[in-house]
Amino acid sequence: MFARQFRVRSNTAIKGSDRRKLKADVSAAFPSLTADELSELIPNKEELNVVKIYAHKGDALTLYVLHKNPLFFELEKRLYPTVYALWRHPALLPTFRTWPPVLEKLIGGADLMLPGVVAPSSGLPHVKRGDCCSVTLVKNRAPVAVGNAASSTEEMHSSGMKGRGVCVLHAYMDHLWAFGDKSGPPSFPDAEGEEHDANGEDYEVDDRQEEAERCEEEEEEEEQQLSGEKVKDQPCSGIEELSLVEQEEQRGDEEEEADQEDQKMPQETMDALLLQCFLHALKRKVKKSELPLLTSTFLRNHMFSCCPSGKQLDIRKSSYKKLSKFLQAMQKQHNLVRVKELTKGVESIVEVDWNNQELRYFKVLEETNDEASSAQDGGEAEPPYRPPEITTLYSVSARLEPLFLDANKRKGTILQPAEVRHIVTEYVKKNELVDENNKNYVTVDPTLCDCLLERSEYQEVQSLKWDDLFGRALGKMTECYEVVFPGHAPIRKKGHMEPIDVSVASRGSNKKVTVIKNLDAYGLDPAAVSAALQRRVQASSVLQPVPGSKDKVLVQIQGNQIHQVGLLLTDYYQIPRKYIQGLDKAPKSGKKK
Repeated sequence: MFARQFRVRSNTAIKGSDRRKLKADVSAAFPSLTADELSELIPNKEELNVVKIYAHKGDALTLYVLHKNPLFFELEKRLYPTVYALWRHPALLPTFRTWPPVLEKLIGGADLMLPGVVAPSSGLPHVKRGDCCSVTLVKNRAPVAVGNAASSTEEMHSSGMKGRGVCVLHAYMDHLWAFGDKSGPPSFPDAEGEEHDANGEDYEVDDRQEEAERCEEEEEEEEQQLSGEKVKDQPCSGIEELSLVEQEEQRGDEEEEADQEDQKMPQETMDALLLQCFLHALKRKVKKSELPLLTSTFLRNHMFSCCPSGKQLDIRKSSYKKLSKFLQAMQKQHNLVRVKELTKGVESIVEVDWNNQELRYFKVLEETNDEASSAQDGGEAEPPYRPPEITTLYSVSARLEPLFLDANKRKGTILQPAEVRHIVTEYVKKNELVDENNKNYVTVDPTLCDCLLERSEYQEVQSLKWDDLFGRALGKMTECYEVVFPGHAPIRKKGHMEPIDVSVASRGSNKKVTVIKNLDAYGLDPAAVSAALQRRVQASSVLQPVPGSKDKVLVQIQGNQIHQVGLLLTDYYQIPRKYIQGLDKAPKSGKKK
């Protein structure tokens, strides 16, 4: 869970009432703790922080941090101790031992497989499926991982010690450990492990190495399924205790080299993309009559529209960092343009060397033009989106069932509005309820009275207009809706179709963001909508999980962009305006957004 970087949502000092509640929850979850041990973990007067985070998969968690070290984390209303807490109280949880080479796999996010478990002479700890347990290494009782038992002890024995043993949530040297002071595990000698090491007759080195390697292979397969990333096998010569300090240093060096390589490649790629868009804009977009041209206008109206589909132009990710530095390089190194400050603080392109060989021999790919135009219109060169067909339906309620008996429609039958009108009309005609003097009215018989009238109207209302009759009938039924996506079977649900919600929220002191919710209900990919908006308005856009929902996300874009959101949804995606809520809050023309 913490094999990748998580995102901190908030970090606040704990309140007195929350501290008492936390202490009670920890005492209930771990009853083996004495009162003194509990006070040591959760002191009454020392600073204790509550840190709310989002894991890389979107799970919402709460960390409880003491002296900059996270001691507990809460996931789905269940408390788990971290390795920092377990190093203070190593016997807090049932423990499974494994070989030191397996630790590297646990750090990468793999689970502990049963072939890699070293059973003590006293046997495996007694656990049930889902029980919280820890993982230690041979010769050291300091826990290095925390997780849930994948099966009970009896099931582990019955399976022949094959399969998954512990579903690891947190391990030493993962990002949750790195959130603390990054200290190493203490040394708690394991007498039984020392004895195993001394008596080679009981455990041969080759057997143990074979077992550890088999465990590594199974865990590697599991890790590849979870993350899709291959983990290099590293040969183990015997079962020697790994130096955790050396591991940490080696891991840090590898990460630093990878970061440097990753940082280098995007800069070179972005520099090439900048030059390509720059030459494309000069050759196809800019006219001599437009000069002098503001550099900001040149970037916004010309360079961005020349960016190939699937790519995003971002000067901050290039080696230039700023538009002014890029244009200076184009002027001094390439002699393509001449930039001058016509107004104080405002630069403009005043001259273009149309005879420059680099510009004359630059070829614009037609595919790039098509993609750029499609990106300018919709933001993504993707298959055209077709909105779903949404139909309002009505379900027969218990109160109206007598009215629909003649049509053999029982309670719960779902009908279209036209079917409801037809059945009601047939009922009226069959019972000759049309008023002879005025055919616009229908006489109310006992069945219509019980089904459609309120108690206060029983003695007063003798007849109803046709429109009133149909309206009351539909009003007394349960509203439903049917959604048909192109190429998919119809989906029917009770209630009404939730609209796409577009709103403006405040962030910080005076910053506004536009929030778009419920896109997935209409078959829209939030990531595609976010990218399209980002291209249209040239503002940062992010996806965030919807509070209280695990699998839904919302789009958040900088500024009040309701007008542009409305144009994108109604014009490009063809969503009917009645299914979009909040478009009336768009800023009026002439006012600052």
